[in-house]
Amino acid sequence: MWFWLFKYVLMGPILRLIGRPKVTGLENLPAHGPAILASNHLAVVDSFYLPLMIPRRMYFLAKSEYFTGTGFKGAFQRWFFSSTGQIPIDRTGADAAAGALDAARRQLDKGDLMGMYPEGTRSPDGRLYKGKTGLARLALETGVPVIPVAMVGTNDLNPPGTVIPRFAHVEVRIGEPLDFSRFEGMGGNRFIERAVTDEIMYDLMQLSGQQYVDLYAADLKNTGNTPEDILKAQSPDPSAA
Repeated sequence: MWFWLFKYVLMGPILRLIGRPKVTGLENLPAHGPAILASNHLAVVDSFYLPLMIPRRMYFLAKSEYFTGTGFKGAFQRWFFSSTGQIPIDRTGADAAAGALDAARRQLDKGDLMGMYPEGTRSPDGRLYKGKTGLARLALETGVPVIPVAMVGTNDLNPPGTVIPRFAHVEVRIGEPLDFSRFEGMGGNRFIERAVTDEIMYDLMQLSGQQYVDLYAADLKNTGNTPEDILKAQSPDPSAA
């Protein structure tokens, strides 16, 4: 109940006023049954505008810290994220990735839509970064459709490091489902999972119009360097030949 109340009464009208969103490709969404919506990730509000603009309820994985706060603030945060379809996952420890995939699999088994960000974190500069293979593994193991979704303009509304949103134009572009049936039974093969992930990222690049960077966004954030610096450091030194 709270999800629909937030969508149509408490938050939806405000989000529509600020972002003036539009959606294309709704015909590519299944009317029922499970699917993975593989989206680029530009801003925190991606997880609000995507559910706002599609007719079905969907779910996202969210870091467990959102659900473990104390006091009134912690209780409110826990209630809010649960009400809006966020599923808590523990991102620490060796089994973090497996736990996240198990949580997503349980939701898909119920016939739901699962939103996932293959980049693993928000883009630091608006470019599209290398995808992690967890989504591909989940898709190959479950056989559910993967639908690419491009969020456009959310980083103008909610730039990195900002709390107060700005007026902008948000667009949600839903692409055609990707067919990975040729890889049936090959889940767990890291080379196949990389090939599937790269195909998803290519479609997201085409759909969003973003420049692609063959680096993990998380590695970039951890080093504090620019993509150009990291790529230059990885390139062989011609003088050493």
